[in-house]
Amino acid sequence: MKFNYNFKNIKESYLFAEVANRTETYRKANPDKKILKLGIGDVTLPLAPSVIEALHGAVDDMSRQQTFKGYGPYEGYDFLRESIREYYRSNGVELAMEEIFVSDGAKSDLGNILDIFAKENTVLVPDPVYPVYVDTNEMAGRKVIYADATDENGFLPAPDYKIDADVIYICSPNNPTGAAYTKAQLKEWVDYANAKGAVILYDAAYECFITDENLARSVFQIDGAETCAIEFCSFSKTAGFTGTRCGYTIVPKCLEHEGFNANKMWLRRQATKFNGVPYIVQKGAAAVFSERGQSEIRKNLAYYKRNAELIANSMDTLGIRYTGGKNSPYIWLKCPDGFKSWEFFDYLLSGAQVVGTPGAGFGRNGEGFFRLTAFGSEETTREAVFRIENLLKK
Repeated sequence: MKFNYNFKNIKESYLFAEVANRTETYRKANPDKKILKLGIGDVTLPLAPSVIEALHGAVDDMSRQQTFKGYGPYEGYDFLRESIREYYRSNGVELAMEEIFVSDGAKSDLGNILDIFAKENTVLVPDPVYPVYVDTNEMAGRKVIYADATDENGFLPAPDYKIDADVIYICSPNNPTGAAYTKAQLKEWVDYANAKGAVILYDAAYECFITDENLARSVFQIDGAETCAIEFCSFSKTAGFTGTRCGYTIVPKCLEHEGFNANKMWLRRQATKFNGVPYIVQKGAAAVFSERGQSEIRKNLAYYKRNAELIANSMDTLGIRYTGGKNSPYIWLKCPDGFKSWEFFDYLLSGAQVVGTPGAGFGRNGEGFFRLTAFGSEETTREAVFRIENLLKK
C-alpha cells in the first residue's frame, strides 16, 4: 500500500485553517478582547424568506408518499436547471438543458472536474490565486505554472502566447484580489485558449456583485467561449448557501478535443461518483430565481455591497491603495509601512482585534498585500473599520 506522494507537494496547513489557528491562539491568551472577523468569505445574513418557505415545503413533500423523492437525476432536477437556464438567458446567454449540472458548490466541482482531464496537462493559474486551484492539481501530480497578477497589471494578467497551457483557471471577479476582467480582456483569454487547444475553467462565484456593464457576468457572454470554457457558479455568495451547499456547472456540448466530448465525460463522471444534490436543497435554490426571490436576494447583496463601500472608503481615508470594493465583496489592500502579509495580520489582530487574510497565503505575488471581506455584519464592519483607522492613524 502506498499513499499519494503528491500530498508532499502541498502546504501542510490550508490557508484559512492557519488563520483560524492564529486567531484562536490569540483569543485564548486574551479572553477579554472582542475579535472582529473580516477574513474568511462566509456570509452572515440568513437565507431569504422565499428560500426558507421553499425548503419547508420540500420537507413536507418528503413526508408524503405521492411527493416523496429518493435518488434524483445526476444533472439535477429539471425545475432548478430550467431556472438556471432562464437566469443565463436574462444575461444574453442561451444554454441547452443538457449543459447545466447542479452541484453541491463551485469549490467541489472545480476540483472534481479534473477527473476528465489527463494528468499530463499543464495548468496555468494566476498568482495570487484561490488555493483550491493549485492544491487540487498538485494533489494529482500536474505541472502548475503561474501568470503574474501584480499591482502593475491591476491584478489582471493577459495571456502570453509564448506560454503553452492546457488548463487555465480564471476567477472574475477575482478571489482574492477583487479585480474583474472586462469583456474585451476576457475575449483575449478565449482567443488564446482556442488557439492553444486549451480549456478555461471559469469561476463565476462572485458574478452577482458585478454592476459594471463592461464586465462579464459569464464567460459565455464572450464569442468563442463555448468551444473552450467550462463555468462554475454557486449559490453560496449569491443567496447565502455557504452552509446549505448548492451550485452549478456549465459544460458546453460543443467542447470537444481529439474525439472526446467534455459534456458526455462529465455526465459519465457524475453518474459514477455523485448522487446529486438533495431535493430539499434544490427546491430552495430554485426559489432564488423566482421574482420574489430575486428581489430578496438583491437586498441581501446590497447589504454586502454597502459593507464593501465602507471598507473601501476607509482605505481612501487612510490613503491605502487597493483593488476590489466595487463589483466585488473583497478589498485587496497594499499593506502599509512595508509590512509583510503575516506581519500585518498579527499587527491588526493584536492592535485592533480585527482578523483579515494575509495575501502571502494566496501566492508569491500576494506578499505585502492583505484581503478584507464585506461578508460580515454591518455592525462588525463599521466597528472593524473604526478600529483599523484608529490603529493605522497612530
